[in-house]
Amino acid sequence: MARFSRIEVANVMKETGLVPLFFHSDIEVAKKVTKACYDGGARLLEFTSRGDFAHEVFGELSKYCNAELPEMVLGVGSVTDAASASMYMALGANFVVTPVLREDIAIVCNRRKVMWSPGCGSLTEICRAEELGCEVVKLFPGGTYGPGFVKAIKGPQPWTSIMPTGGVSPTEENLRGWFDAGATCVGMGSKLITKDMVLNADYVGLKASCEKALEIIRKVRS
Repeated sequence: MARFSRIEVANVMKETGLVPLFFHSDIEVAKKVTKACYDGGARLLEFTSRGDFAHEVFGELSKYCNAELPEMVLGVGSVTDAASASMYMALGANFVVTPVLREDIAIVCNRRKVMWSPGCGSLTEICRAEELGCEVVKLFPGGTYGPGFVKAIKGPQPWTSIMPTGGVSPTEENLRGWFDAGATCVGMGSKLITKDMVLNADYVGLKASCEKALEIIRKVRS
């Protein structure tokens, strides 16, 4: 069962501006990556469901966060059907992120008052997602659309909260572009949690990477 309400999750997204994305099949690696992100100031983590038995790893990671990282809002990404969403919510997912807009996922998440963020690529999809109760829309793939798309949407719909994912990197130029355009937060995966960091168990470097990204976000939003 989720520890954080959907409004609480949306508020943390707005306050911190950063959602790290990560998957690893080894639970010990997943714990260390999550802890490094947490120590670096991140308060959200999207565990992407992209490997065999990913739900088993997520279940253990959820227990770890509950016991050791009380402020970490752990969610799941790459969810493509309602059954998977329900399974992950039963394992403690605090939010569910999908690559596409799926109304069946919206229904099961809303039933449990768990935040869901669907991948959208048009104003029509964004409007439908909001009609279905979405708080923060995922723009995916963000790099394909760019900050100009966010700015264009925010013109007629200033109430829309958008989270670009894909095409986001932890540089001031890139982050300033997204936040100046009106992004609420950004999702960042391999550009933040690099393969080298994971392979070399460079958790100190990962902590510093999160700290730097959050510092830049605070700077460009001030």
